[in-house]
Amino acid sequence: MDIRDTPEQAALRRTAGRLARELGPRTVADLDDRKRSARLAEAVRDAGWLELRQDGGNGEPLASGVEAAIIADALGEAVADVPFAGPILAADLARRAGARPIDGAVVAFASDLLGAAVVPGAATDTPTLAVDHAAQGPVAAYVLVPDGDGYRLALAAADGASDGADLTRTVRTLPAGVSVIPVSDQSRHLTRDDLDAWAALGLALTSADMVGVMRGVLDITVAYAQMRQQYGVAIGTFQAVQHLLAEARCLMEGAFSAALYPAWAVDQLGPDEARAAGRVAKAYCARAARTVCETAVQVHGGIGNTWECIVHVHLRRALLSSQWFGDDGEQLRQLERTRLGVAHGLS
Repeated sequence: MDIRDTPEQAALRRTAGRLARELGPRTVADLDDRKRSARLAEAVRDAGWLELRQDGGNGEPLASGVEAAIIADALGEAVADVPFAGPILAADLARRAGARPIDGAVVAFASDLLGAAVVPGAATDTPTLAVDHAAQGPVAAYVLVPDGDGYRLALAAADGASDGADLTRTVRTLPAGVSVIPVSDQSRHLTRDDLDAWAALGLALTSADMVGVMRGVLDITVAYAQMRQQYGVAIGTFQAVQHLLAEARCLMEGAFSAALYPAWAVDQLGPDEARAAGRVAKAYCARAARTVCETAVQVHGGIGNTWECIVHVHLRRALLSSQWFGDDGEQLRQLERTRLGVAHGLS
């Protein structure tokens, strides 16, 4: 694996970062600016970023997991309030099933957010969660219906209530009893390998998002430490603050390195290996993101605990990305089972 960006990937990273910074929220109040968020959503759609994992004509995606992770990183850094990972995951799942992706659709997850919701009949039997979709209008979400050794795709539609702490990505609950409609143009059943490979993409995207969140909140916090003064000098000159920020920077850089491999592995390794790579990165990134965001709140002092300080928006986003596809504890438990053969955790 060559971790260096190709010229095209480097250009994508620059373009995505610039667009996210220009149209993403700069203050908490900006989250209520519908005109700005509509411009951001339109720009993301026009750039073709929501189509990256659609079928390129031969069953393979238009772009690799690396390109998708680059966008996720850039949007996380700017805490951009626009759907991305949700539609990307829905398009990737539809491609694997040989179905045409439905515009605006996402995937319905089980209540623990560990994987796509499985519906045993013609209606959902438990509440499910639609994650990272358009904030307005009804939800169209894919669910899995068991069929022999595999799964068929079906669609659940509902006007669920918004939920969750993340202020930049919508989580809506689809109540139990919602009818599901089979996807008529599905040409192949989804296998366990398909779902493992799809989950590997989810782990890569959520890890990349947390890397971006850490980078963004650190940039804000360093700038604040250079400006905020106590005893007539900037708090960034205090050794205790420098140590906190240096440790946070090391955690962010380590997470960035850890997240590169699973993004590449999505399309280059087998489903088991790709998912294992994603688990390792997710375990590291989830722990690092919480520490870095909490450090940012601490360095901001009293203002860090106020609604007006945008640092809490980064923390909230990191918490959702941490839980989506399983937090660090879940990833470590699964790695114990698959790599160490430990059925119920280490004693």
